[in-house]
Amino acid sequence: MNHNISKARAPHEAGLPPYQVVLEETEWDSLQTAFGNGEDLPKVLSRLLEPDPKVQVTALSELGELVGHQNTIYEATAPVAMYVAGILTHPAAMTLRPYRNVPIRATLLNWLAFTAYDASDEIAGRTEQYFPGFLAHGTIVAAFRDLRPILFRAVAPFLQDGHEDVREAAVIAALILAEHPALAEHRDHLAVHARRILDTSSDTPNRRVARKALEAWGHDIPGPERFREEPWDWGPHSDGRGDLEPPF
Repeated sequence: MNHNISKARAPHEAGLPPYQVVLEETEWDSLQTAFGNGEDLPKVLSRLLEPDPKVQVTALSELGELVGHQNTIYEATAPVAMYVAGILTHPAAMTLRPYRNVPIRATLLNWLAFTAYDASDEIAGRTEQYFPGFLAHGTIVAAFRDLRPILFRAVAPFLQDGHEDVREAAVIAALILAEHPALAEHRDHLAVHARRILDTSSDTPNRRVARKALEAWGHDIPGPERFREEPWDWGPHSDGRGDLEPPF
């Protein structure tokens, strides 16, 4: 994991910049990715708005490698996450994936959830034990974690979405983002959604996120569940790809 000083500072304004502004005003070639600078990221990000779901999902998979490789937060991760959050309301997010009949919006939310987990209290806290100063003010991970209230506001409207997959993906992303102290006031409301995950979801990683959130926030939880041993990259989607794999 990387803990250098980031050039991608969190925006001072409370709202999420329009995705067009993020795309056009970010100095992508000055930002680090897993494989050099981010000069190719605008092309990849633009493909998320293509009408072909295969192109969209492939682009998200590429982003996972470029700015999330080995569960690491890079300099380019923050603006990429802001772009992804910014297109959640775009018509292209409603493209249905063949064979699954699930809107791409659910996949975008899952991507945000997994990326947020890589900077979560659980993962960042473990890393801080081995790399003191990892979470110091101004580091890459600290700057990304500062974005959590902004990303949360983009995710929250989909907590009541009419599509089950979108709704569950939004809940998982929101639960992880709500670790930020500024979002504490939302936790009792989110606890209701977390319980719904435990009541209805068969997705083990998502159930684990819901249980850990309830436990961390002091809520009663059901009896113990048997989860497999937790490797460092065990998040909402343990293989780092989640539902980005074929079939498309």
